[in-house]
Amino acid sequence: MLTKQENDYICQTGPDTPMGNLFRRFWIPFLMADELPSPDCPPVRARLLGEDLVAFKDSEGKIALLDAHCPHRLADLFFGRNEECGLRCVYHGWKFDVNGECVDMPNEPAESNFKTKIRTTAYPCREYGGLIWAYMGPQELMPEPPQLDWAMVPDSHRYILKMHTDSNYLQAVEGDIDNSHASFLHASLGGGADFMERLKNGGGPWNPLLKVQNRPRFNTLFGKDPAPKGVFKDTDYGIMMGWRRNVDDENYYWRINHWLMPFYAVLASPPGVTMLCNVRIPIDDEESWFFRIMWNPDRPLLDQEVNEYKNGGFIFPEMEPGTFNPIANKDNDYQIDRSLQRSFSVTGIKSIPQQDRAVGESMGAIVDRSKEHLGTRDVVIIGMRRHLIRVCKELEAGKEPVIASSPESYRIRGVDLLLKQNVPFDQGAKHLIEVPATPE
Repeated sequence: MLTKQENDYICQTGPDTPMGNLFRRFWIPFLMADELPSPDCPPVRARLLGEDLVAFKDSEGKIALLDAHCPHRLADLFFGRNEECGLRCVYHGWKFDVNGECVDMPNEPAESNFKTKIRTTAYPCREYGGLIWAYMGPQELMPEPPQLDWAMVPDSHRYILKMHTDSNYLQAVEGDIDNSHASFLHASLGGGADFMERLKNGGGPWNPLLKVQNRPRFNTLFGKDPAPKGVFKDTDYGIMMGWRRNVDDENYYWRINHWLMPFYAVLASPPGVTMLCNVRIPIDDEESWFFRIMWNPDRPLLDQEVNEYKNGGFIFPEMEPGTFNPIANKDNDYQIDRSLQRSFSVTGIKSIPQQDRAVGESMGAIVDRSKEHLGTRDVVIIGMRRHLIRVCKELEAGKEPVIASSPESYRIRGVDLLLKQNVPFDQGAKHLIEVPATPE
């Protein structure tokens, strides 16, 4: 468990907080690319790390992220006119370019040079990997964006959905990296059969992705051991996690996931199968954005896959049209179906992400980790927290995080596979984990 002080330290990401300063060393995805579809399109409200902001794409296609409030009288720039390479406040006409410089001040005399003395907060932005990213840290330290596998493939190889989450980023990340819960939370009951007996007989999580990826071994191996042993290894990028399940006298079934600093979880898939990454971005201390990404490095996504993602309602939840809000949410108890819960699934909640959200959001906006009772299977959770706190304290002491300026360190894939019991998981899977230097 964490103390109250440690919990505040690791959860708070606003301006001038230690963790907030750490997060600002990294490029942060915050918009889908189509939220700013064209030059001079309408601006978009944004809130990141506790800051109210507005994003726009200027006449030359450059993307800007500015303080939401005009520095004149603090009017909301969301209502501004996006015109001729700048965003013009509708209150008095002050206009700002993508660098935050005031380039026009029509309510001042023509001979005045006052506009040269005014600027607003502006953060550099880039469109990359189907998303729009911002860098909110010291300009002299701005790195290249991370070379995440899914960000470097063609658009046809990738599917992304953005969702709003009513909880702090950290408890969502902890759900992503905790593999032991999947044997229960995401499991099906097999038509009313006793759940534990089904697990003993090789049953496992209900995973509709099997329909489009032909992965029958996943359910069999995953459910065979509902108490996997978690092993983690500190790395340059964060943590490599191996979840080991017993198979027979010679082999272990390993699911090797990765937590990449500070908010990415790359999850295991068998070699050659479409992969999954979850990204958790703090809006503020009590809300976060959730980008859920499926990608295949070797081929375009199949029509059958994309149809499942868009319409199946399992791997991705059904969304309220025109919003980033799932239809099943905490206000309607995630549309829990008690009949389904008795006869088919452990939760009675249809969507896999909403099963995670139901347990994560119900803990409260920020869970009180001083009340936890962690067990032997929580070693990975403990390791991730310690890693994050350590790197943050190092930054406070003046040591910049190496991973922030090492975009190539993000070239990592998750994998699930069988290995002989005497083979270390990180060595046996090394050739499958490391992304080739040149994307295929």
